[in-house]
Amino acid sequence: MSAAAAGLAPQSDPAQGRRIRILLAKPGLDGHDQGAKVVARALMDAGFEVIYTGLRQTPEAVARMALEEDVDVIALSSLAGSHLPFCRKLKALLEADGLTDKLWLIGGNLPAQDHDALRALGFRGVFPTGSKLDAICDYIRENVK
Repeated sequence: MSAAAAGLAPQSDPAQGRRIRILLAKPGLDGHDQGAKVVARALMDAGFEVIYTGLRQTPEAVARMALEEDVDVIALSSLAGSHLPFCRKLKALLEADGLTDKLWLIGGNLPAQDHDALRALGFRGVFPTGSKLDAICDYIRENVK
């Protein structure tokens, strides 16, 4: 169902005069993307513009796409357990590309003991498996600059 069909207004970034753009990436060797596709659909239905990268992305590819697509949000969906090393590499690349003003999110199979480390790396939104789709959408609306 489209955002318009659901009676939802597109989510606009007033400073940009356009819909909020989200890059949703599947990092590393993670081969499961059903959850990411569900999240992508929910974000689109809520009126966001979503660029989904598909599976097995490198930190370099994610940073390049975020820069090229001029996104407002850089989101990862990780189920493979390699989220901390991936995020460490990605952080350095995003900083080098001047993307620290973007909202960085991560969701998926994220053990509670890793949440603080992810936030310290700059991933302000941490959404473990089972997070409510509305909570993710609300967080983005409230935190995009």
